[in-house]
Amino acid sequence: MSTTVEMWFDPKCPWAWNGSRWLLEVEQVRDIRVLFHTLSLSALNADREVEPWYREWLDAGWGPARICLAAERAHGAESLRGLYTALGAHIHRKREPLGRELYVAALSEAGLPVELADAADDSGLDAGLVESNRAGLGPVGEDLGTPAIHVPGPDGLVAFFGPVVTPVPRGEAAGRLWDGVLLCAGTDGFFELKRSRDRRPFENEIVPA
Repeated sequence: MSTTVEMWFDPKCPWAWNGSRWLLEVEQVRDIRVLFHTLSLSALNADREVEPWYREWLDAGWGPARICLAAERAHGAESLRGLYTALGAHIHRKREPLGRELYVAALSEAGLPVELADAADDSGLDAGLVESNRAGLGPVGEDLGTPAIHVPGPDGLVAFFGPVVTPVPRGEAAGRLWDGVLLCAGTDGFFELKRSRDRRPFENEIVPA
């Protein structure tokens, strides 16, 4: 039986996008199945002091996160697989501006009701975003963010933030990274392995046809 791996993503975060594409590669070479959930960096940082440029970035992120939460609630977490892929293609690959036109296109491509685009302006969903953040980050650390990944382990839940990676590993390279991440994250008392980033999230990325 496949292991269910749960990932919490903010649809606007490029590093989460890379992490999600990596996990879909891992599905092809390891016996896992990814289940996606919504995480909102906008909600997470709503009351924090951040740089003005980041606040502007966060303010633009409410809409797509609300749409993903609305879809998850109405159609189940499985619906996010197609919706996240469609949204990400428009946001991260095509670099299109956020707005209703993008949301309607992505929903249509994912086979979901385009009326869900109305959720972008529904602040009544924000409490649900906070709850979803808590579910994803509670076992990881709420001072972190996305991607947040949960994996059942022999001794209980293994939960971690990351990996932060570019370009997206493909094929067996994705599987080897998965093996290493699980080994590190599953080690009791292991907290951090890090080095400075020297490239942008999509620099040198090869997007398969």
